[in-house]
Amino acid sequence: MKFGTPFKASGAKILLLGSGELGKEVAIEALRLGLEVIAVDRYQNAPAHLVANRSYAIDMKDASQIMKIIRSEKPAFILPEIEAINIEALIEAEKEGFCVIPNARAVQLTMNRKGIRKLAAEELGLKTSRYAFVRTLEELQEAANRIGFPCVIKPVMSSSGHGQSVARSAAELPECFERAKNARGDASELIVEGFVPFDFEITLLTVRTEKETRFCPPIAHIQEDGDYVYSWQPMELKEGVRREAEAIAKRVTDALGGRGIFGVELFVKDDEVYFSEVSPRPHDTGMVTLITQNQSEFALHIRAVLGLPLGFSLLSAGASAAYKAQSDSSDPVLDIPDELFGERSFVRVFGKPSSHKGRRMAVVLTADETGEKALENAKKLVASIKDR
Repeated sequence: MKFGTPFKASGAKILLLGSGELGKEVAIEALRLGLEVIAVDRYQNAPAHLVANRSYAIDMKDASQIMKIIRSEKPAFILPEIEAINIEALIEAEKEGFCVIPNARAVQLTMNRKGIRKLAAEELGLKTSRYAFVRTLEELQEAANRIGFPCVIKPVMSSSGHGQSVARSAAELPECFERAKNARGDASELIVEGFVPFDFEITLLTVRTEKETRFCPPIAHIQEDGDYVYSWQPMELKEGVRREAEAIAKRVTDALGGRGIFGVELFVKDDEVYFSEVSPRPHDTGMVTLITQNQSEFALHIRAVLGLPLGFSLLSAGASAAYKAQSDSSDPVLDIPDELFGERSFVRVFGKPSSHKGRRMAVVLTADETGEKALENAKKLVASIKDR
């Protein structure tokens, strides 16, 4: 592998489509290898904008604006880092010879819950919750009564829990239908899922190139309203369960193809493993790898993009806890006690230019003898942060 120089003919560019906290860490890892980074998002001064060589703020759903930047910058690699992107632009870019990571088809299938669920359940025959797709309140009511309560209702296109809710009775369905309109994406169609009484949820970070597929140790996580709050690694699994989880992750990622890191979400109930979702990019629950692994999920993503060896090791058990703003501000300030910057804990502040109640603004990372001990400490530490 030859490494060039930014701003020179020898240099290689990556274009980040989406510049949040995950994109920021990807940009940092790319810069460490001498890549030139162009960060794009829907608003100015997004987290990855703060570290990239160049940045743009555009309408991410406007294909013409995306293609204008791609044709002008001529990146070696295009990395979609969020779901709310015009997919037609990625398909067009690929037709013009640009390299989309992992590939335009994988992004298209995974950004729409209908596409990935049909691939997993109907084409690959993987075990999933019961589900149905609906467009109207009447269709929602019929599907929910057929699937049973409680049921989970999500827009087919959204992220970070936006528009997601749980209906525990038929009386709650109208409110859930209205809530789905808050999607960060297309809310014209919803997926209704039967509730799986799982023992726990895991993310299996799966890294692939054309030559190999590697799995990070399982990451357990806790979500609230469909959005990640805590994660810890490693989550100890029975040998048979671990093998089944890896087999499912490999079947899904092989079907999607391409290279890069995939966050495969799975439910575990007794000795059974159910497929839930997959993201073809670094996963928010994987921020814990910033303290647990010698190569974080972000470093592994860049290695996979470049076709480099995927070797890594677990340094310590650890946990992450997301800090979410408690107030609205156009000039947010986080009050973080000194004790959070210890020998086995630290904080990553995302640097978002504004906050609103519930917006993820920072993450607390802790290391300990076990993931569970680290989680206990992370919960205590994140509770001491305040914002204004």
